[in-house]
This record gives sequence, C-alpha cells and structure tokens, in this order.
Amino acid sequence: MSLLSFQFMQAARCPTDELSLTNCAVINDKEPQFEQHVTVRNVAHMYVFTLKKHPVLTPGPSPSACHRKWAGLSIGQEVKVTNYKFDKSKQCISTMTVEIDFLQKKSVDSNPYDSDNMACEFIQHFNNQAFSVGQQLVFSFCDKLFGLLIKDIEAMDPSILRGENESGKKPKIEIGLLLGNSQVIFEKSETSSITLVGKAKTRGSRQAIISPDWNFEKMGIGGLDKEFSDIFRRLRLQSLPSGHSCKHVKGILLYGPPGCGKTLMARQIGNMLKAREPKIVNGPEILNKYVGESEANVRKLFADAEDEQKRLGANSGLHIIIFDEIDAICKQRGSMAGSTGVHDTVVNQLLSKIDGVEQLNNILVIGMTNRPDLIDDALLRPGRLEVKMEIGLPDEKGRVQILQIHTARMRQNDLLSADVDVKELAVETKNYSGAELEGLVRAAQSTAMNRHIKASATVEVNLETAEKLQVSRSDFLGSLNNDIKPAFGTNQEDYASYIMNGIIRWGDPVSAVLEDGELLVQQTKNSERTPLVSVLLEGPPNSGKTALAAKIAEESQFPFIKICSPTQ
Repeated sequence: MSLLSFQFMQAARCPTDELSLTNCAVINDKEPQFEQHVTVRNVAHMYVFTLKKHPVLTPGPSPSACHRKWAGLSIGQEVKVTNYKFDKSKQCISTMTVEIDFLQKKSVDSNPYDSDNMACEFIQHFNNQAFSVGQQLVFSFCDKLFGLLIKDIEAMDPSILRGENESGKKPKIEIGLLLGNSQVIFEKSETSSITLVGKAKTRGSRQAIISPDWNFEKMGIGGLDKEFSDIFRRLRLQSLPSGHSCKHVKGILLYGPPGCGKTLMARQIGNMLKAREPKIVNGPEILNKYVGESEANVRKLFADAEDEQKRLGANSGLHIIIFDEIDAICKQRGSMAGSTGVHDTVVNQLLSKIDGVEQLNNILVIGMTNRPDLIDDALLRPGRLEVKMEIGLPDEKGRVQILQIHTARMRQNDLLSADVDVKELAVETKNYSGAELEGLVRAAQSTAMNRHIKASATVEVNLETAEKLQVSRSDFLGSLNNDIKPAFGTNQEDYASYIMNGIIRWGDPVSAVLEDGELLVQQTKNSERTPLVSVLLEGPPNSGKTALAAKIAEESQFPFIKICSPTQ
C-alpha cells in the first residue's frame, strides 16, 4: 500500500439514485490526477472509496448517503483526498461476511431469498471495488433494496497455497479488494425478519448455538465436564438445518444437593449459547398476593419470546429462562390441602407456555431444585423439562479443577506456598461440595492472615511480614480439620460418643456381628450387583447394638456416615 499526492476538496451530494447503488464515490471526469481508489480523510479517520467518474458539476467526491453516514461526512465538508494503492499480496478478499436487512420497513416481506444468487450478483456488481469493516451500503436484489453492513473480512494468503502456513488460518484485515473469486457470506441482523436460503448464508445461531470461545476455567466452573457434555449433546438438536423435522429440547431440570454448582451452571449456559441474555428468576418471586398476578408474572417471562417468534418465525433467536428453586412454584397439583389453589394455577400457566396450544420453538427453560420429588409430574414429561441432570458432589478430578480455579489468583500473585499440593487436598476432601471447597480456600487465607496480626491493645496487621504473606499446606490442613466440615461427610464426633470406651469382645455373639458387618461392608464396596445392603441389629435394650453399628461404620472408612436417631 502506498499513499501518493493529495488534494483538499469538498464533499458533495451523490447526483442520482442510480449512482448511489454503485458503492462508489462519484467524481468529475475532468479530475485526471485520481486513480480508481482513493482515501478520503476527515478530521479523525481515513476511509477508502472506489471512484466512479461522471460529468458532475461539482469537483469534489460525491459519496452516497450511506457512505456519508459511515464516514461521518457532511455536504460541503472539506476533506483530504489521496490516491490509494492495494497490496495485492495482502489485501485481496478471500471471504467477506455481510449483514443484511431490508432498507425500508414498508418493503419487509416473508419471501425466501437465495443467498447463492445474491452472492453471485453482489460480486458481479461490486467486482474490483474497495470494502472496509463497518462500511454501509445499499444493494438492489430482486427489485428490493437491502441495507448491508460489512462485518468481517478475511484476506487471501498465498502462503497457505504454498504450504508455508501450517495452521491454514486466513488473516483478518480491515480494508480489502473484492475479486471475482472472493466468497461473500450473508447473515441477517438480529432484528431482521429476512429469510435467507442457500449455502451462502452465515453459519449462524441455527447451525452452531455453542459459542466457540467459552472456557470452563475462565467461567469458574470445575468438576462438571460430563454434565455439560450431556446437556450439549441434547441441545445440539437446535443446530440442525431447517430441513430436519426434529424439535429442540425446551427444558432442563438441574437437581442435586446444595452447593454443587446448579445455579452457577445455569448462569453460564446462557454465556455458552448464542442466545439472548437469560432471564433469571427465583421461584418465590413469581408468587403475588393479588389474584391472577402470579400467573401474569409467568406470562411476562415468555412475552419477549412470543413477540419475536411472531415477527421472525423460524429465524427467531433462542431465549433462556432460568427458574431457581422451581419447587417453590411447581409442587404437585392438589398436594397443598386447604390452599387457595394459586400454586396449581401457576403450574397450569407454566405448562401451557412451555408446551401448550401455541407452541414456542425459541425457548429453553432451566429449572433448579434440591427436591425433584416435589415437582409436578406433568412438568417433567418429554416436551417440557425432559432433560433431568443430577449435579452431584464432585469426584477427585472435579475437586482438583475446583481447587485450581479458587487458588488461581493466589498462584498468579505468588501467594500460594510451594508445599501446597492441590491433588493432595483433593484426596483429603472427599464428599466436599464446590461451595465447601471455596470456603476451605477462604478459611486457609484467613488462617494465613491471622499469623500477621499483632496482639496488642489494638488489633493491627504487621505490615512488615504481611508483604511476604503466603498460604501454606498447614493452613489448608488446619482449616480442613477445624473450620470446614462437609455436610455430606463423616463427622467423627457424631459416632465417637457411642464407642468412647471401645468394644469388648466378650464372646462369639459380638465377634460374629463384627465379622458379618465387615463382610457386608466389603460386599458393598466390591460387588456391582449389590450397591445397597441393609442390616438390622436386633436385641434387648442397652445390649450394645448402637455401639456395634458405630464400630462397623467407623471401620468401613466410608466417606459419608450419617446417624439418624430421635434426637438427630
């Protein structure tokens, strides 16, 4: 690219409507010093135009109204005009993505437009012209005027043909020259109702609903790889071409114990899908003291999706609605005796919106609950919340991922001691939920900070030593033993009181119970056919049944031991 001599001129109005459709800046044919392409520079920026010479009266460049809007030019404004030379080795367009919409609202129709024919006519009409990212222009096709916006330009790279570019990735450029062998891809704008058919339309939301740049670690999600994989395996039906008759999944139910990542997972699904910003609502927020308002709140959640489907039909984008604590509003109908029936009518309204007479094909409803047994059965059938995904406690690999996420900032700032082994901590934290692992990291940080507090008349931080603060292995182990206990873990204090004096094997009956108990534990651990074993210890009061049961549980080394008694 090289810039040659320049001349100050005044921008003028394009003389005719026909010339405004050429994508060229019209200039007087008596201006021989200008070549085919020029730069027009205003106060702040430079814009490249292709010139078309015409016997106009004014000497300055005369761009169309779209070009003046794009370049921020006003009629009569003084601009600096310079010849522009394209570097054919770096600025020839390979692929150009163009956003298209009807130019005027009154010309909107539902007819399908062949993107292949549109691309051929576009290249024939604008061959050997300059295009820039962000440029606006008007295009006439099938006696209709369309407004176009250049979204992306990829350049031809000769090194790919020579085999020198191993990645095969084409470079992105801001300004390029359209050639006869360039490829043009059309995509509809988000608010457009135009219907595109053919192979030259964009690989958009109906072909790839999953964003290509999402990353579990950046989103703060760990230990849920399999769950995300299963969800996306079901959601991919949304990406099938329109020729397939399959309907996409409309609903997902995430259930499991507290603190395992259900809410976090639902929040991030919207970020990973090419969809509208998700609507997140807590179940109890739907309920209202006024008659009919609870049902109206449900209808409001689906109003945007209904309106867009009426306007755009099959081209409508995906709308995501997330219900936290959905069991609060979707209990089994008829299960609440003596109530006013408001919960039943809310369930009825939600059922009709998800899969009623007027079906919505542009929604994804995600429900979250700790009690899936309370939810009405009609809501869980196929066509509604048909994908039921349990978000359980993370395994050892998942705990490693979660701990790495929560210690990443400490590792980056050199606040994590070298003796901290995340894999060791993952082994020691069986049955910890994601929230409890996050609490463990916070507790370890507090323990480390406590070492740098001066004990004097006032509580002060020792700034001299605080600068060298590092969280060590002993801080994590201390928090593990004293601060954070898993809700689904084993608390030795729960059963230690039952065997504080030990077990005395006074005879064969006691030994037989302990030996049989050990066999049953091994059967539970090793047999795939009997994962659940039930045992009844029978005997007179105060004969030691509870102590024997506690001893068997302690020696089993199971990660979760729960004692159920009248007092607990």
